Amino acid sequence: MTPQNDRFWETKDLSELTSEEWESLCDGCAICCLHKIEEEKTGDIYYTYVSCLLLDNSTCRCKSYENRFSQVKDCLKIKLKGFNRMHLLPESCAYRRLSESKNLEWWHPLISNDPNTVHEANISIRDKAIPEENVHPDEIINFVFFKVE
Repeated sequence: MTPQNDRFWETKDLSELTSEEWESLCDGCAICCLHKIEEEKTGDIYYTYVSCLLLDNSTCRCKSYENRFSQVKDCLKIKLKGFNRMHLLPESCAYRRLSESKNLEWWHPLISNDPNTVHEANISIRDKAIPEENVHPDEIINFVFFKVE
């Protein structure tokens, strides 16, 4: 685990991070585990409340993190090198914030030293998402959460 007092994210570019540092940027909100809809005419991206089948809604963690890409074809691969889809992430996401030269929020676990502050600040989707197996694919559009700005 990366030392919390290191504050590496303030001194390094995202491209310079180690794999461990990169992974520690994830705040555990699980918003990236929600299904997204792209509007064909405008290209606008909308997040829904419908979650990936691998998401544990009570912990906001993937049930099969190491194997997620082989099990879920549309899993959003937020990778250390060459990730150029920051615009698909919510504005609260550390990866996006740092790519836009913004600071981490007070509730981010690297700032608060507490993995629960993301839930306490009501940023995460813990206990809010609807598992995809409970929603017919044609009905996902009825569960729009927010538009990516």
